[in-house]
Amino acid sequence: MSISAAVTLASLPHLAEAYSSPSFPTSTQTLFSGDNHPHSYKWRLVIAYDGTRFSGWQYQPSIPTVQSILERPLTRITKLEHKDLHLVGAGRTDAGVHAWGQVAHFITPFNFDTLDGIHRSINALLPSDIRVKEISAAAHEFHARFSAICKTYEYKIYNDTILDPFQRLYAYHSEYKLNVNAMRDAAKYFIGKHDFSAFANASRDDRVRDRVKNILHFDVIEMGPILQLRVEGSGFLYRQVRNMVGLLLQVGREAVPPDIVPKILETCDRKQLAKYALSLPPHGLCLRAIKYKEEHLHLPLGSPVTSFGMHHSIKTCKLPCS
Repeated sequence: MSISAAVTLASLPHLAEAYSSPSFPTSTQTLFSGDNHPHSYKWRLVIAYDGTRFSGWQYQPSIPTVQSILERPLTRITKLEHKDLHLVGAGRTDAGVHAWGQVAHFITPFNFDTLDGIHRSINALLPSDIRVKEISAAAHEFHARFSAICKTYEYKIYNDTILDPFQRLYAYHSEYKLNVNAMRDAAKYFIGKHDFSAFANASRDDRVRDRVKNILHFDVIEMGPILQLRVEGSGFLYRQVRNMVGLLLQVGREAVPPDIVPKILETCDRKQLAKYALSLPPHGLCLRAIKYKEEHLHLPLGSPVTSFGMHHSIKTCKLPCS
């Protein structure tokens, strides 16, 4: 890659002041090293976003999605085309679903000297409802989606007569007092390996062959009026979490007993679940974390230091002695 193809601060003049620091290149320096390196470089991102206004994660050219918005600063900074970034997300969250620990990777034909400046550049160009929390080099074997060994989702229910307006975009409101212990009993039935066909919507997963998923933990955490339903599993089918929580809500309302869960699981029939519960809306759901194989998280030799964001501090002001 020639110097003319590299991004400089001169090409982003309105951001120059924000990036002025000893660790960020000056206007005559490129952001990248290894311009003539014949190999590609892979980069891992940890991302948080408020999914309220987005039509999910997956790229769509004319619709605002998290992936399409995230690609804008990446293509601008790297000068690569959309197709050449190969940006891949670990979880294809639906419209309105939030994330605190989404993971993605992208590829460049060049190396970065330092990641702090790149990190700040990306966030400066993103809207305030998307933030890159971490950026690091990744091994060539790492794949944001296929290297994942488990994912953790949380669904939030606000269980009180009056909904806290600050929770309206992030929690499902249940006015009825829920039986939390019954919900916990029901959640235990989901733990283990099961065929979750009865809890998957058909619109996207009808071609998925393996519908057996392993649920490692399913906790119902009570924090005042807020219930956090936290589920960790090897993977999830389309809308599986929202369907499971929908049934737990009916258990909490004492409309159905906890042992309805294994009975519905055994049917492998989505129509059986529909007799008792509906899928809950997306705004209460958040992708919290994704775990990976340890060997896929090792940094390649010679890679730049991982960036977790930079703190800005006001310089000490010395007051004159009286």
